[in-house]
Order: sequence, then C-alpha cells, then structure tokens
Amino acid sequence: MILPIIAYGHPVLKKKAINLEKDYANLESLLVNMWETMYNANGVGLAAPQIGLGVRLFLVDTEQLYDGKDDKEGIKKVFINAQIIEETGEPWSYEEGCLSIPHIRGDVERQGNIVIEYYDEKFKKHREEYNEVDARVIQHEYDHIEGLLFTEKLKPLKKRLIKRRLDSIRKGNVKTDYRMKFFRG
Repeated sequence: MILPIIAYGHPVLKKKAINLEKDYANLESLLVNMWETMYNANGVGLAAPQIGLGVRLFLVDTEQLYDGKDDKEGIKKVFINAQIIEETGEPWSYEEGCLSIPHIRGDVERQGNIVIEYYDEKFKKHREEYNEVDARVIQHEYDHIEGLLFTEKLKPLKKRLIKRRLDSIRKGNVKTDYRMKFFRG
C-alpha cells in the first residue's frame, strides 16, 4: 500500500526517533509499504518519520542510481535502530533533495565515509562501512531519524533563498506526483 509522505512542517520530522522493538507489530507489511511508497515517489531512501512514524527505521536503494553505468552496484537495505559510529574523509558537496521537501534541492557537505551499526529486517546486527553516494544516502536518511532535515545543512544564503518555498510546502501549496500529508496544527 502506498502511504502518504509527511510534508515539511510536520513535527514528526523534527523529533529524534525512538528505537524500534524486535516485536514491532506488522513490521514486515510496514517494510513492504515503505518500499512501495519510496519507489512510487521515485526516491532512493525513505525514513519512518517521513510516513509519520517516530521510530528508528529507514531503507535505502542506491542500486537504481548505478544501473550498470559503472563497476559499482549500490545497496538495497533496511536499517533498524541504526547508529553512525564514525564519519571520516574530506567533506564533499553534492546536491540533495527530499521527498518531504519536494522541488527543493541544495548542495550539502558530508564526509565521504561512514561506519554504521544497525539491525536488518530479521533483527540481525551488522557493522558496516560505506562510502561515496551510498554513505551520503545513508547519512541523509539517518538524519531523518535524528530529527534533522537536509535544509538545515545548507549554506545561509541558500536557506534565505528557499524560505518562501518552504513556507509554501508547510501550508500545503505544493504539487507532487505522489500523495503527501500536511500538518494542520
């Protein structure tokens, strides 16, 4: 089932998510719905807060970015209760966007390598290292479970330039090819 994406301005996007318990109800169907929702919106990652759930869960599919273009394969994974252990490397800038903040993109500096601990969908623990685009997408989704948005990492001038557009999204004045849910509080 395709779920609505929570739009910029909703409080769930600014709260640090809580750990997801091993006996979380209907986890398997939630994951199926999240994958379907992400692909329907042409995303490469989706975090639980983006569908209104304040739990430490996100998924990433960077395989679709490579599609045989070079020798890299990308990753397609579920991350539960993730903790970034280490970020290293020279910061590099790359244009990011977000399904919760449609039609806004901006250059974000992130370090190029990460070490992350997480549980997969079977609650098997992993400690893995990622770099380049895989690391960046993970960092972006990880920020969501920490209550951070990519717009907070933009340079001050860019933040000022997008302020009106962010206000429009907050008010529900945005059109997308996917369902969105706006905060009316």
